[in-house]
Amino acid sequence: MIFINKPKVIVIGGPTASGKTALSIALAKKIDGEIISADSMQIYKDMTIGTAKPTPEEMDGIKHYLVDCISPEVRYSVADFKKDATEAIEEILSKGKTPIVVGGTGLYIDSLVLGIDYNEIEVDLEYRKELENIIKEKGLDRLYEMAKKIDEKAMEKISKNDKKRICRVLEIYKSTGKTKTEMEAESRKNEIKYDFKVFAIDMDREKLYDRINRRVDLMIEAGLIKEVRNLIDKYPNMPTAMQGLGYKEVVEYFNGECSREEMIEKIKQESRHYAKRQLTWFRKNKEIKWLDASKSLDENTNFILEEIR
Repeated sequence: MIFINKPKVIVIGGPTASGKTALSIALAKKIDGEIISADSMQIYKDMTIGTAKPTPEEMDGIKHYLVDCISPEVRYSVADFKKDATEAIEEILSKGKTPIVVGGTGLYIDSLVLGIDYNEIEVDLEYRKELENIIKEKGLDRLYEMAKKIDEKAMEKISKNDKKRICRVLEIYKSTGKTKTEMEAESRKNEIKYDFKVFAIDMDREKLYDRINRRVDLMIEAGLIKEVRNLIDKYPNMPTAMQGLGYKEVVEYFNGECSREEMIEKIKQESRHYAKRQLTWFRKNKEIKWLDASKSLDENTNFILEEIR
């Protein structure tokens, strides 16, 4: 029997503000790697402060893919990410370098690591409007219950506040007649082309929440409110981008729905909730090797190097 060695691809996940950027860049320097972002918001152009995009100084000469390359007016899906990330992996491997996939969007990471094909489904705008009306009249809870009746297994991973993913479960079923779980099971039969080594950063909850709160304050100081105003002026139609954490709250502030202080507090609160959901998502993958954020960058990069050897 002939065993073919699959190319290694390193994956670093974890919650927002846990130090993924610094760790991935330190690792890339040690192993001659290049970085592919698995962040559903850093992909968009002109959304820099609110997405905590790494600065050129932070990148420190390490090439990054799937950052700052799509117009906020474009609807970018998991299927788009999987295709683009696979092309980036191939490009990095062709240079003899190591691909490092880094980000907190669990769905993006799963699409690669578990080989799930989220086939493109046509957006049914009428049905989407219908779902929006149900939310207005009966609340998001009603939509959650509808989705749970259709696909209970998928809903175990989805928060009751995650409007986008709840709607996705319903839209997949309406469009294909199959549940999201059924479609994933079918696509997982595909051969996975790479040897994924998956790591995630774990951090003391209190320390993580403190880092998130400080990061939001720094974003406000750096001009997040102005960034959102410029985006609205430049791009009249942003279907997905303006649903991003930190952006939708500023829009609510512009619309007079909350004060500046309430808006800042809401971004902090929603970011903490998001971090909790991210950790829950990553903990469901039993193959993940966990990194202790209290250890130094050197210790964690050495731990990764030991594991991949």
